[in-house]
Amino acid sequence: MKLRLLYFARLRERFGVAEEGIEFAGATAADLLAVLQARGGVWAEELAAGRAFRVAVDQDLVALDAVLHDGAEIAIFPPVTGG
Repeated sequence: MKLRLLYFARLRERFGVAEEGIEFAGATAADLLAVLQARGGVWAEELAAGRAFRVAVDQDLVALDAVLHDGAEIAIFPPVTGG
C-alpha cells in the first residue's frame, strides 16, 4: 500500500524531511515504525521505544496497533503542550 508520511517539529528537523511517500507492506502503525527504525541512525534513535512521539492517521491520534489503509496520511510528531 502507498502511504503519505508527515513529520513535525523535532522529528522534521532531525530527519531532514517534512514529508515523503512510501510503499508499505505491513499492517499497523507499529509495523511502519519498525520499517522507519530499520533505516538506522537518527531514525532508530528518534523512534526508539521510550521516546516521546505521537502517531496520527488521517488526522486522528491512534495507538500503535492501529491498522493502516492504502492512501493513509500518517503524521508522526512529538507531543505538544499548550495553554
